[in-house]
Amino acid sequence: MRSCVLAVDGGNTKTLALVATLDGQIRGYGRAGCGDIYHIPPGEQASIHEPAALDEIERAVKTALKQASCHPADLEAAVFNMAGADWPEDLALLETAMQARGYGQRLLVQNDALGVLHPACIGSATNSGVSVICGTGAATGARGPDGRTWHSSHWQDSVQGASHLGQQALTAVFHAELGISPPTTLRERVLAYFGTSSVEDVLHRLTARLSQETRPLSGLAAALLDEAEAGDSVARHLVRKHGSALGDFANVAARRVGLEGQPFPLVLAGGVLRHPSPLLAEAIITRVHSRSPQAQPTRPRFEPVIGVLFSALELAGQRIDEQLISRLLPTLPPASFFDTLG
Repeated sequence: MRSCVLAVDGGNTKTLALVATLDGQIRGYGRAGCGDIYHIPPGEQASIHEPAALDEIERAVKTALKQASCHPADLEAAVFNMAGADWPEDLALLETAMQARGYGQRLLVQNDALGVLHPACIGSATNSGVSVICGTGAATGARGPDGRTWHSSHWQDSVQGASHLGQQALTAVFHAELGISPPTTLRERVLAYFGTSSVEDVLHRLTARLSQETRPLSGLAAALLDEAEAGDSVARHLVRKHGSALGDFANVAARRVGLEGQPFPLVLAGGVLRHPSPLLAEAIITRVHSRSPQAQPTRPRFEPVIGVLFSALELAGQRIDEQLISRLLPTLPPASFFDTLG
């Protein structure tokens, strides 16, 4: 008899899986690497059959199932909230792969920009709102009162998350070194991050023919936000510009599902938006309020994968209420399980 549900949240940095009983108690959890089917590991080639991300998804799920003493046949329902679930063929690939592994009698795959809306909209009659996620990458999603959904997918490739912010910080330092742009305190932060004494050394490390530099540019995002908060004019300009651009996509999302100009939850999520500086979030909110003054900024009450778990429980016919949540909370994995490392 099937008695559990599976929730998977797959992003560009990590894939998290939870297995819970139908009354909402988490019995197992697993963690693996990048779950984005568009990601191609270094040294490998793209495959139309089995993207490397499927192995990471399976690894996280198997860990969670083992810890829960549960088998795939025990899963009433499973919901997969995935970065890279952008086009119909992506959804089909993931659905087919997860069905082949027996992950759930009922199974749903959705883009990761939509999953974060669920916990923020609990209690809403329409479960509608707009989400802005800024983590390693970035995504925007919306669900309207009539059930219409929209997510930014590859429309948003030009405005991303930590990696994009890190690249902007680096470019600002390079341009300042050449006298093209104003000096910036980001210079010292970049030198410290790469452990060098000159900007030219940084450029050399990153562009040398036999470069072995492995530090990700996403690691500079926190430095950019730190310096912006400390008052560096270059950093502040970059952060505000980026926030406005993210807000533009939120406005598009609201318009596409019939929410523009109406009151709706504006859910701000992702590791970058958890930084102590409010500047990025303020820029997003200001841009959204220019079109929808009654939009209500909110932060997720739960981690995204918990929202996915709620969706899985609903798919299994369970009602999400405070009683269920009170049973779930004592069984949450440790905080380190949710961290983005590296």
